[in-house]
Amino acid sequence: MNPANPLVVQGDRTVLLEVQHPRFEEARAKLAQFAELEKSPEHVHFYRITPISIWNAAALGHPLEEILDYLRAASRYPIANAVLDEVRRWYARYGLIRFVPASHPAELRMEVDDPDELLAILESRGVAPLIDVDRADECGVPFPAEHRGVLKHCLVKLGYPVRDEAGYRGGAALAIELRAVAASGRAFAVRDYQARAAAAFWQGGSARGGSGVVVLPCGAGKTVVGLAVLALARTRTLILTTNTVAVRQWRTELLDKTSLRPDEIGEYTGDRKQVAPITIATYQILTWRKSKADAFLHFGLLEQNDWGLIVYDEVHLLPAPVFRATAAMQARRRLGLTATLVREDGKEGDVFSLIGPKRFELPWRDLEKQGWLAAARCVEVRVPLGPMRAQMYASAAPRRRQKLAAENERKLAVVGRLLARHASDRVLVIGQYLDQLRVLAKTFGQELITGRTPTPERERLYALFREGTIRSLVVSKVGNFAIDLPDANVLVQVSGTFGSRQEEAQRLGRVLRPKGDDGGSAVFYSLVSDDTCDLEFSARRQLFLAEQGYAYEIVGPNAGLDPAAEERAWAT
Repeated sequence: MNPANPLVVQGDRTVLLEVQHPRFEEARAKLAQFAELEKSPEHVHFYRITPISIWNAAALGHPLEEILDYLRAASRYPIANAVLDEVRRWYARYGLIRFVPASHPAELRMEVDDPDELLAILESRGVAPLIDVDRADECGVPFPAEHRGVLKHCLVKLGYPVRDEAGYRGGAALAIELRAVAASGRAFAVRDYQARAAAAFWQGGSARGGSGVVVLPCGAGKTVVGLAVLALARTRTLILTTNTVAVRQWRTELLDKTSLRPDEIGEYTGDRKQVAPITIATYQILTWRKSKADAFLHFGLLEQNDWGLIVYDEVHLLPAPVFRATAAMQARRRLGLTATLVREDGKEGDVFSLIGPKRFELPWRDLEKQGWLAAARCVEVRVPLGPMRAQMYASAAPRRRQKLAAENERKLAVVGRLLARHASDRVLVIGQYLDQLRVLAKTFGQELITGRTPTPERERLYALFREGTIRSLVVSKVGNFAIDLPDANVLVQVSGTFGSRQEEAQRLGRVLRPKGDDGGSAVFYSLVSDDTCDLEFSARRQLFLAEQGYAYEIVGPNAGLDPAAEERAWAT
């Protein structure tokens, strides 16, 4: 026992880390390599070691003994042997099963080093229908290539992550180079960490690479990582992203920073249906159908072209129908890009099995220290309910309470004070509920962007914001993703989606681009109704930021006023 150590490792694989411990930062960085943050109260952070977290650590090359040695060295109390044995067992399973080419072109082969493990796998209910057990030998079994994705998915559910070395379809060749000077006239070079991320995914073009996820913060240039992979792959590519604005930003980046011509880049959205050597489509168009009983009309785009690479932008948002289609596309290279692998539906295992393991990740604060991200303050503003709304809240059903807390009218005055305080800054006000946002926009004379705002109008308003003609915007959750507003340095979050950690990460990312020559700084305000379920949802959202090393300041609604004025404001 060593009471001076920072960790308490429990028998259920929960790891407790004391926030005020002098070795907190070191321990947080280490735990992020192989554990998931579950809760982050003020004094103690709760992590959990899971199969997925260990498999991702193995995929990233963190040695097993290094993980175990750290746990032993940093734990306050002796660790139960059962916990250490389970970590060993999970780690050993990564790569235990391999998919390799078979002698018949329509087949692949599943190989396992341990015949006993193979027997257990072949007898499992999910796997048996996908293979011919009678053709198995002591080292493996052939199976139809068309079952590659479904079988991987089944095996992950059984606790067997697959190392897929079966190779990929090359796809139609495409000449593409990165520019040394962008078309806009600015010098362009891939940053060191972006090049390392692309190389970690590509792995020299070998069968060991070519599928997996790159995790980088918003503002760190995930799109450039995608461009670097395209230059390595030099093949026809399908890029899937969240909305039409994001499609056009990808197109702009491709034309600015690569040798591609305009006619080599197609947009496949609700507005246009162009298929080209590089085609950029939205998830919405792929999953559109006339009714739930009808087929997805545009799914043919996935299979009917000779793609050698598919890029999944914001892969953590991948819709279930695209997951299912991806199971049938395992012969193509697949790159996932995201700021966080957290899925609110708990299906991180689907990303692992069907897109691939985590290939590269850098902590947000590391990039901040290197000057690639703006330093950020995170401030939670606690706003009490007014008497009438408090009475309505007390008698409301649980689902109604969330909306009542989120739309707290007293948040309006706080937004007004923050807009006045940051009058010289570039401010985004963002929220979940459209009625609340309309009131905010009307009250303060702001432009409002929602999902119903036509794409040309969105692009016009974003352009006015970038050039400084307007210094603040009110945006709905469409502002969570893929908006290129590098000068935004203040974000005011008035409401959110039921404690979504994905959303918190994306919203902070809106203001993390470095500002000017000195890098500048950013402020992320989150307005939370005090003594309501808003606090619970806020605590969930903040998990991701705590994992990245950010801390929230908690203030009252009148913070920044002189004491006398604050006392008067609270009284009213």
